[in-house]
Amino acid sequence: MTTNNPGLAAGPATPRGYKVVMLALGIIIPIAVAVLYYFPNVFRVEGADVSFLPAVNAGLNSLTALVLVAGYYFIRNKDVAKHRAMMGTAFLLGSVFLVSYVVYHSQTETTRFGGEGLIKGIYYFLLLTHIVLAAVTVGLVLFTLYFALTNQFAKHRRIARWTFPIWLYVSVTGVIVYFMISPYYVH
Repeated sequence: MTTNNPGLAAGPATPRGYKVVMLALGIIIPIAVAVLYYFPNVFRVEGADVSFLPAVNAGLNSLTALVLVAGYYFIRNKDVAKHRAMMGTAFLLGSVFLVSYVVYHSQTETTRFGGEGLIKGIYYFLLLTHIVLAAVTVGLVLFTLYFALTNQFAKHRRIARWTFPIWLYVSVTGVIVYFMISPYYVH
């Protein structure tokens, strides 16, 4: 099987193959997160200690934000190779984050925020916008990646103008939300 992109490992060889994979991921990921939310005990493994994962996730979000900014810097300076490396790294970090997020939430009860007053309103505003935009980000990232992999760079640029700031917001607010709720984690 040949690929349309030299340098890519064996995998979907056609734009249609990429589209099928991206569409499948765009459907599977939100469904997996919804199943965890609505059926929290379905995948629970007795005795599994995942208490360290929220800090790992905050670290992954921090690194993703830094790599996204670096990728933006490189493309603004027409260094396509470094841009591609940074965005591939951001995609990898995001993928690891999603796996870690799913593992953590499959093993623990939801942590409730304990703050009061204005800080509670700020926390829930950040959390709500983070959650909604995180769901949107999955599709945006997949389509942005698809257009890059299939050399549809005009479409890639158009969607990346939306993907970048939303993905960056989600990464940064993920870290902020972690620091706001971390005092309430039960260890």
